Amino acid sequence: MNARSEQPSARTRRGRGRPAAEDATGLREQILDEAEARFARQGYAATSVREIAEAVDVNPAMVHYYFGSKHDLARQVMERVLEPLGEALADMKTSGETSPGDIHHLLSSAARLHPNLPLLMMREVLLPGGVMKTEFLQHFAPRLGGALPGIFRAEQSMDRLPADLDPGILALHLMALSMFPFIARGLAEPALGVDYSPEGLDRLQAQALRLLERGTS
Repeated sequence: MNARSEQPSARTRRGRGRPAAEDATGLREQILDEAEARFARQGYAATSVREIAEAVDVNPAMVHYYFGSKHDLARQVMERVLEPLGEALADMKTSGETSPGDIHHLLSSAARLHPNLPLLMMREVLLPGGVMKTEFLQHFAPRLGGALPGIFRAEQSMDRLPADLDPGILALHLMALSMFPFIARGLAEPALGVDYSPEGLDRLQAQALRLLERGTS
């Protein structure tokens, strides 16, 4: 037997059964990463569990074992990012002082870590027929965008935001400023020359903060 034939393939090394407990967290994250990217690029309907499984070198049964149905997988892709955001906004609401810049930093930082998620949400939440729209409105919206007007009204009551700003409109503008650059990358990068390197995203974030500071002072 030659040296090459003695080396197990990547699929053999992974195995077709349940992974060891110490590998489970890493495997779950790989599946979530792949599902996030494919649901964003291709859309939910055009993406199969089988192709997600094959991309991370497991069989579809393993994906179902960890996540249940394809719909459950899409929900958990969103939960992975949106649950911590909801908790962070709840903490901000009780902290006593939260600026629009603080919230922008929170949202845009999450988008930088998961740049496919804003596009996935546009496809499957915002556009007509999105498969996650109802679930998002029921489980995520009240704790995310729905929480922002209350935070801004509290800031207005303490004279830290101008009273003539509409809290709902400010929340909408803030979400757009934080998330739309990642949705529009396919156009903004080649047509507008926006730099999406880490340094470029630092500049993007800094300029958005300047706009917020000037517009809410």
